[in-house]
Amino acid sequence: MSKRTLAIIGATFVAMIYGSTFTVAKDVMPTHVQPYGFILIRAIGGTFLFWMLTFFGPKEKIEKKDFPRIMAAAFFGVALNQLTFFKGLSYTSPISASVIMVTAPIIVLILSAIIIKERIEVKKVIGIIIGLTGTAILILYGKSIGDSTNAGWGNFLVFINAFSYAIYLILIKKLITKYHAFTFIKWIYTFGLLYVLPFGFSEFCSINWESIPTDIYYKIGFVVLFTTFLAYLINLMAMKHLKPTTLSVFIYLQPLFAATFAISLGKDELNLIKIFSAVLIFTGVYLVTHKSKKITE
Repeated sequence: MSKRTLAIIGATFVAMIYGSTFTVAKDVMPTHVQPYGFILIRAIGGTFLFWMLTFFGPKEKIEKKDFPRIMAAAFFGVALNQLTFFKGLSYTSPISASVIMVTAPIIVLILSAIIIKERIEVKKVIGIIIGLTGTAILILYGKSIGDSTNAGWGNFLVFINAFSYAIYLILIKKLITKYHAFTFIKWIYTFGLLYVLPFGFSEFCSINWESIPTDIYYKIGFVVLFTTFLAYLINLMAMKHLKPTTLSVFIYLQPLFAATFAISLGKDELNLIKIFSAVLIFTGVYLVTHKSKKITE
């Protein structure tokens, strides 16, 4: 099995983690932990776990000139990404947020062409459009977009989330080709922790740990270990063999896996619309990830 195939499998696994996280995190927030407090928990847990990897990784030293890029990646990939999403979600509906969030591959495609001069292939553009169509149908079918007083502001914040994620993927591409992932991911989360600390400190301190049920502790642990630690790490490893545009398209799989997870728990039902959406999503992902004979990733 080639390293590129393993990277695609890894990115698919990450999409499965994120898809299940929507259901898991919903049980935690806001009843037991407020959103910003939860983000701080993720940042603390992620920083600790990534520093533990130092003992298993290669002994590399990061050049001083690369720290500004690492600090920028921490800002866009940890702080701004997570803070704007949770805040935006509190103002707008989950459906609106989901639709806006899946614009990330389109943003990555455009920014990659401008910033790192990535070639825009017609096949990838078609794949992104097909995947976006399938995802939109899956998210919107039979559901209401909803409205609220601050829905416009909330939608804008979620768009900033998608935009920041796109910039993060582009920023780390140069780092992952220069260093081992274990070398710099700890610094990304260290700076990310410093960025989110002022926002989440108050909500973190207000958590009543004694009143939290055991199953909620397990769900918090799932988000820290899988959604934060493993997902970020696997994405970095996949980035070594995939372009930012290719990796970003796996976001289309998240709503699909979220629906599958809900169906497995008896909280949703399978129907022809969901099957049709799944076919479109997998077709789109295939077109973007399929390696052309004349093009090397």
